[in-house]
Amino acid sequence: MIIYVKLLEEGTDVWRPTEAKEVKDGLFVMLPTPDYRTSDEQWEFPPGSVVGCEKRVLSGDEVLVAISAKRDGTKQHES
Repeated sequence: MIIYVKLLEEGTDVWRPTEAKEVKDGLFVMLPTPDYRTSDEQWEFPPGSVVGCEKRVLSGDEVLVAISAKRDGTKQHES
């Protein structure tokens, strides 16, 4: 499944599509893109994060975007 994660320090809103696997009840573990490098991009939630998502319209398409990271079942961060 593809989800979108916000890129930080871009000067404008930029969203990166990446693969994710649903782990349970609408929570997804984000996987890195094949060319992922922390020196090139700063993701709001790094690969390996378990995130909650919501549907949003980006570039005219309805997609899932990562909005919060989960840890031990509690909310850690929201965008």
